[in-house]
Amino acid sequence: MGAMQGRDLIYDWNAVGAQTRPAQRIELNDETLRDGLQSPSVTSPTIEQKIEILHHIAALGIDALNIGLPGAGPQVAADVERLAREIVDAKLPVRPNCAARTVIADIEPIVEIAERTGLRIEAATFLGSSPIRRYAEDWDLDRLLRCTEQAVRFVVEHGLDAMYVTEDTTRADPDTLRRLYTTAIECGARRVVVCDTVGHATPDGVRALVRFIRELVAETGEPVAVDWHGHNDRGLGLINAIAAIEAGADRIHGCALGIGERCGNTAMDQLLVNLHLMGWREAQDLTGLPAYCDAVSRYCEVPIPCNYPVVGRDAFETGTGVHAAAVIKAYRKGDAWLANRVYSGVPSDLVGREQAIVVGPMSGRSNVLWALEKAGLPTDAATVDRVFEAAKRSRRNLTPEEVRAIATGASAESAPHFQVT
Repeated sequence: MGAMQGRDLIYDWNAVGAQTRPAQRIELNDETLRDGLQSPSVTSPTIEQKIEILHHIAALGIDALNIGLPGAGPQVAADVERLAREIVDAKLPVRPNCAARTVIADIEPIVEIAERTGLRIEAATFLGSSPIRRYAEDWDLDRLLRCTEQAVRFVVEHGLDAMYVTEDTTRADPDTLRRLYTTAIECGARRVVVCDTVGHATPDGVRALVRFIRELVAETGEPVAVDWHGHNDRGLGLINAIAAIEAGADRIHGCALGIGERCGNTAMDQLLVNLHLMGWREAQDLTGLPAYCDAVSRYCEVPIPCNYPVVGRDAFETGTGVHAAAVIKAYRKGDAWLANRVYSGVPSDLVGREQAIVVGPMSGRSNVLWALEKAGLPTDAATVDRVFEAAKRSRRNLTPEEVRAIATGASAESAPHFQVT
């Protein structure tokens, strides 16, 4: 089907009054191998597994990634250096950064790894900025300013790019932020990161804050990029990332499957799909997205919920008769474009998947007929009726093995897990 005809079949209310494509080039920074591993429930991957995840990140066209906080200890530092060497040796088109507190002891390992590998690493130095954090820690602003100046100057003096990060930015007051960011920029930071560390912000708050920081940066006259780093405690991680882009953020941070501390970070996989569908990033091959998510799920031991968007088991599957009938009719027209969209807001082939028609208690006979045809089984009326009646008695969708067993007249016991009410 041609693009014009496709547009004629879908009236897109998303485009009515929508903001035009942002002027800035939107970059992405993957935090899976750093912030993602702070999730209380994840298992930290081996270095070999981290390297595989690194390759998935690069293959998806993600611009940058955090390869760890080497100041955390010798094992983390060794993994960071191995990942850095892999980027160099494999000539991966992804830019690395490392996290560090605003203390020299955390920054020194980054400098040493950069020198040994010959890889330019962006040093992301962070410190808390909100009044509540300062009160809990007994910090005063003068101390924060001193830490900021010492850390950023040390990074710049050692030839690395300085990224300056304020934790809990979304709960910090304007005067404190102005003094901290201005000091960091004056000391040489050329990227600043606005953080919703505890998932406090709403989209309105994100837009207000990012615009404030953009204006502050403009006042310095320096070429400083602005990043957004969000968490998902209120379930607003993805929409907040989009709001940050609307307000002028240059780069968005996220993690595969949204893993991370507490309720996790912005889901990088969902962000990639939405930016593609919105036309806000250059067209890219996202067929590797399921493999990226699967690798992180397996190696971090984080199950993917069956209803998880795009890569969940159920994302492109239906057993409902009316829905399935429309998809089947599209396939019978020989129109894959139509089949991928008639009952789906995300075309399955975008990520290398297919629409799946299954048989269950909500199915119609068209589901049964389709399933039998796909499996190369008889499609006579008696067979269709037998499978259809069994499906109606079932409490869930039937597996392909169960459909085959019922269609061929085998006993219910020979169909694994088959149960009827």
